[in-house]
Amino acid sequence: MFTNYIKVAFRKLNRHKSYAAINTVSLSMGIACAVLIFSLVKYHLSFEDFHTGKDRIFRIYSELHGEKIAYNTGVPNPMGQAFRTEYTVAEAVGRIAFLPKRVVSLPSNSRFEEDIAFADPEFFAIFNFPLIEGSASHAMQGQNAALITEQLARKYFGDSDAIGQTLRIDDSLMVQVTGVLANLPANTDFRSQIFVPFASLQRHSPWMVEKDWWLSVNKEMQCFVRLKPGISAASVNTTVLPAISNTHYDKEASKYFRFKLQPLADVHFNMELRGKTDKKNLRTFAWVGFFLVLTACINFVNLATAQAVARSREIGVRKVLGSQRGALFWQFMTETAVIATGALVVAVALAYLSVPVVNQLFEINLSINPFKDPYLLAFLGSLLAVVVFCSGAYPGLILARFQPVVALKGKLTQSSSRGFSLRKGLVVGQFAISQLLIIGALVMTSQLRYSQQANMGFEKDAIVIVPVPDNQKSKITSLKSELSRLSTIENVTFFDTPPASDAIGSSNIQFDTRPEQEPFTIAIKAVDDQYVPMFKMPLLAGRNLNPSDTIREYLLNETAIKALGLKTMDDAIGKTATINGRRGTVVGVVKDFHFRSLRTAIEPLCMTTRGEVYGSCGLKINLSDMSSTIARLQTEWSKIYPSSIFTYRFMDEDVERLYKLDNMLLRLIQTFAAMAIFVGCLGLYGLVSFMATQKTKEIGVRKVLGAKTSDVLWLFGKEFLQLLLIAFLLSAPLGYWLTNNWLRDFAYHIEPGPGIFVLAIVITVIVAFFTVGFRSVKASLANPVKTLRSE
Repeated sequence: MFTNYIKVAFRKLNRHKSYAAINTVSLSMGIACAVLIFSLVKYHLSFEDFHTGKDRIFRIYSELHGEKIAYNTGVPNPMGQAFRTEYTVAEAVGRIAFLPKRVVSLPSNSRFEEDIAFADPEFFAIFNFPLIEGSASHAMQGQNAALITEQLARKYFGDSDAIGQTLRIDDSLMVQVTGVLANLPANTDFRSQIFVPFASLQRHSPWMVEKDWWLSVNKEMQCFVRLKPGISAASVNTTVLPAISNTHYDKEASKYFRFKLQPLADVHFNMELRGKTDKKNLRTFAWVGFFLVLTACINFVNLATAQAVARSREIGVRKVLGSQRGALFWQFMTETAVIATGALVVAVALAYLSVPVVNQLFEINLSINPFKDPYLLAFLGSLLAVVVFCSGAYPGLILARFQPVVALKGKLTQSSSRGFSLRKGLVVGQFAISQLLIIGALVMTSQLRYSQQANMGFEKDAIVIVPVPDNQKSKITSLKSELSRLSTIENVTFFDTPPASDAIGSSNIQFDTRPEQEPFTIAIKAVDDQYVPMFKMPLLAGRNLNPSDTIREYLLNETAIKALGLKTMDDAIGKTATINGRRGTVVGVVKDFHFRSLRTAIEPLCMTTRGEVYGSCGLKINLSDMSSTIARLQTEWSKIYPSSIFTYRFMDEDVERLYKLDNMLLRLIQTFAAMAIFVGCLGLYGLVSFMATQKTKEIGVRKVLGAKTSDVLWLFGKEFLQLLLIAFLLSAPLGYWLTNNWLRDFAYHIEPGPGIFVLAIVITVIVAFFTVGFRSVKASLANPVKTLRSE
């Protein structure tokens, strides 16, 4: 019986090729998106799940309690030692300091730029990063040891043995390879491929490990712990960590510096703590995938119910010859299953071919192979079953319940098949989904354009940023002197972070003679005296910083003055302030500027000179001969840092980088919106084609009576126009609510006006008009004599 169902199904589909093609294409596109989204979500949810005892691994993070709580992934340097020696709740405590983009030199004088991690030996007792060469118990002993990954060993030394080879890091640290790690898995956020003992940090970056310096929190100085069995994170958060604050800080500072445990499973997703992916985005992708599959299923139901009348005589004959409702139902379900299975195969192929594009877009290492991924295989099987049931069940029931007498007399109509009103509802739902995605794409495009084109409060055009590998005062002075001689360079400044950056530290502040610290945190930028004039930041009171590092001076922004409760900006000039444990004099007030993305409201900020932490150099250049300027810049820079690798970037690239995740989400939403419209138009084309076939005689009569092509076009278009307007009335309020929720994440954002919603309906109507119009014009141009004769 089942074999017969399949044979008949293939015959039917071969006879109705356009019906099969439209359904296969729409289903394959919807399923391909669903497969990609499922793989993407599963990939992100798998991060760090390969570590033994992962439920007991936590990162200690800092909560800085001011007027509002600020979160920092880093902890004070002494935290790890205090947690390890003063309490017995952890099996292992591992500190790790991440230093990105350091220059690694080989004995052959080859140089590479790599991310370096300085880690305690216990770090490898907490995490599963196995060694394939060397001894795990001795590889990180001694200050000159280093672990590198297998990938890096092959890159540096080819087929030679990496053990015993020497590496030079930033000309300040010589290390010897004592072990080779297995290549890091794709689903980990630890991407450093060189690990050096934490004790070596004192020789490389002594400013990061000042002894007992509890008042400084650096986001790259992190501490991980694995708790003993039976010890809960809640108990540590309520007893151990508050006790550490109370022990190592005075009464006021202990209220400000608080620490908590962050579960390892939360590290990848917590955006307040520099997570890589927001779970809200994953939920958005999942819903979009669901709606795309739903849209494809709606196409199937619409076309199948529309064909019900055309198949009425077939069903009537089958019933007269003894077919039961169940047999007819399963016959149609088999046809559905054949189409859906073919679409599934095509969809997996499309998803596989799309993986490189997705990997490039998200900068990930995603792979799709259902034969090696049991979860994906189970998902495909479940998805196929759901699609077959949702697409085939209702049309199958419609066909199976036809009365044979009515069907054979040819008196069955669309209304009697009870599919007409359902199809209207499904078309409304389908285009409501499309319009919802279009509204989302338009709002996101407008917001991101506003964010990237908004006045940030500083100059960002024609500014090049180069690294400062070694911030010794003599080298900085030499570099500035050499670069200032170039006629195409208008100004030079040194700093730790550019004007707009998420990588900015913060501290508490004690102002003037006030006995207590202020109840807010203040962001800190280390800059030289040319920073403010080069970035054209207006001074509202006082003067600019002096170039000296020996006399501590501070510039505050307007928000800091307001937070201090001062009546005028001049009231701050000449007053003292203790920030990050360093006492200095406030010498000026700068106009507020956005030193983070527009997601964040402008906060109190101070700028001060501190040459030992300058890591970048900014140059205002003349763009008339940029290539020559960059070449001369590289020449002069390489004279000062001959063993380092020259790189450069433009300031506006830093601003764009602040919205990297938003731009990724936007491109996906735009793609999905286009696909939803395309799938909807496929179904619309199929419906109009069927209507044209059903109305062949009516069109012929109208043409004989003098109807024009526009009249025939209106005959088909008026009904769909009404349905599109109903879909808009449903999608517009929901779209407004959803986009406003998304915009709340931005402290400074656009207000979605009526223009966006009008544009969304106009786009939908234009696309639908061309879809309906193409088939309608074709029907209207048919010779009425031939159509009436054929009828």
